[in-house]
Amino acid sequence: MQSYTHFTLEERESLRNLLEKGYTVRAIAAELGRSPSSISREISRNHNKTTGRYNSWGATSLYLKRRKRCRRRRRFETDVELIAFTEQRLQLFWSPEIIVALWKREHAGAPLSHSTIYSALKDGLLPNCDRKRHLRRRGRRKYVRGATATIKPERVITDRCDAANQRRRFGDWEGDTVSGGVGKGCLLTCVDRKSRYLVASISPDRGAESIRKAFNKALHGYTVRTLTLDNGSEFAAFKKLENDLKTEIYFCDPHSPWQRGSNENINDALRFFFPKGTDFRLVSQETLNDILVLLNHRPRKCLGWLSPADVLNCCT
Repeated sequence: MQSYTHFTLEERESLRNLLEKGYTVRAIAAELGRSPSSISREISRNHNKTTGRYNSWGATSLYLKRRKRCRRRRRFETDVELIAFTEQRLQLFWSPEIIVALWKREHAGAPLSHSTIYSALKDGLLPNCDRKRHLRRRGRRKYVRGATATIKPERVITDRCDAANQRRRFGDWEGDTVSGGVGKGCLLTCVDRKSRYLVASISPDRGAESIRKAFNKALHGYTVRTLTLDNGSEFAAFKKLENDLKTEIYFCDPHSPWQRGSNENINDALRFFFPKGTDFRLVSQETLNDILVLLNHRPRKCLGWLSPADVLNCCT
């Protein structure tokens, strides 16, 4: 098949001038170096249907409209298997990146990008899913909150041992709270640094003794070698907590949430289920446990697409 080029505006202007001078189709074709059938088709498709005259600007406008409509259909408009595969995982609140990793594992030679899934959600091509209900940040930009500095710790993060810093063992935890509405309680969350396994407990308030009890409940039955916290006042009873858990507690530098990155990340994931203003006094531990199961069985990129539960089972 011979290659071809579309008519340009300059060629259409020349075509109009030659038509006005009375040139035949074959003569115009010879002047423009085009096939007579191409000239005939151009005039037939793009002339003014009311006046019967050919106008270069009008012809270009019609051409551009057709080009805009002429495109390959998107995969999420035609691939039924891909749509079902993606919707099923989104309804488990998996991120597009996780979905892509699993798709590539199960469909070698069928490339897929997470940006394709985001675009499909934005354009409404997944009828049973949408950004607000199924994406972690509900289509909004990532927000990273700061930290407070109200405690004078005995141990700081730079004192923590290499085994904990390099995530070589199970039992090194990061802890924090997820606030509800004013006077509506909070969540106490702990994440194991090696497996990213999450445990959590509901606290009626952010008082130091309430948070201490929540720690004991959340970490009951788990090995606790170290615990890393920020400098919030809710952790003021850390000395009693060290005795309760028989462990060492380390504190991050002020305003350095990245030093507890695993905990900050999972707290952000919990915000999908418990948005700001949530009344945690109305949330049962059973409901919280169901959400913990979802998160602990969700594959993670940092774990080679294993879930925290998979890694924990290997560690214990």
